[in-house]
Amino acid sequence: MTAVELSSKTGRGIVAAAVLGSGMAMLDGTIVNVALVRIGEDLNASLADLQWVSNGYLLSLASLILLGGSLGDRYGRRKIFVIGVIGFAVTSAFCGFAQNPSQLILARVLQGAAGALLTPGSLSMIEATIRHEDRARAIGSWSGLGGIAGAVGPFLGGWLFERRDISA
Repeated sequence: MTAVELSSKTGRGIVAAAVLGSGMAMLDGTIVNVALVRIGEDLNASLADLQWVSNGYLLSLASLILLGGSLGDRYGRRKIFVIGVIGFAVTSAFCGFAQNPSQLILARVLQGAAGALLTPGSLSMIEATIRHEDRARAIGSWSGLGGIAGAVGPFLGGWLFERRDISA
């Protein structure tokens, strides 16, 4: 594949897709923390259950991220990235439909595994497609915007749960 200029529509699209994909994983690592008290009330969850809701996601994400990168190298970055995005969306729906703490913990662990597929793929897509001269700027954009997603998580989580309380 020919290297793409970052300033082109295709280059910006690649970086945007990479940021959105990895941003979902970063955002989800922080957004749930704000909702833990409400989740505990709604699902009658213990403190240990709530710790696993948060830590199960982060543990599976962190422990499988190298495997996600290796799978991308072996089977194709884009393919593994897309599988990760779809898996993340499906497991997010499972989280929303969880009826008890055990179901939510399982869904969060699976969600972390899906995030481990999409996160390394997002960076490797930039590395493989953006031309060398633009790569540092593209990676800087990916990193900076991904960091913003992690920082926005608690605010977005608070806003969503505040809206939920208003409409209830």
